[in-house]
Amino acid sequence: MARVFLAIASILGALSVAGGAFGAHALKGQLTETALGSFETGIRYQMYHAIALLVVALFISQYPDVKGLVTAGWCFIAGIILFSGSLYGLSLASIKALGPVTPLGGAAFIAGWICLAWSSAKLL
Repeated sequence: MARVFLAIASILGALSVAGGAFGAHALKGQLTETALGSFETGIRYQMYHAIALLVVALFISQYPDVKGLVTAGWCFIAGIILFSGSLYGLSLASIKALGPVTPLGGAAFIAGWICLAWSSAKLL
């Protein structure tokens, strides 16, 4: 699972950098300030959690028997898809139906951090 998470984290990190550049150059002036701010929030949280997923992958490689780490990793991935993905849809395509999805992604992020905290008792 460490290799899977490492690969996914790397791809999500690269997409975050590309998305940030796209937002800074191509979207500036094309979106309202509010929409651009939402897009940037999605990018920022995607990068934060790509890094968190990378850390989870490293922990799994050292402590493969700690099950909470895998759950944390999947929660971070789900959070990126739901939270950041919904913000991208809201800001780029004005898909209002995605508004209620954003808090679900935030809940997935929180669950991931709680799983990581719970797992830390078994790591150290």
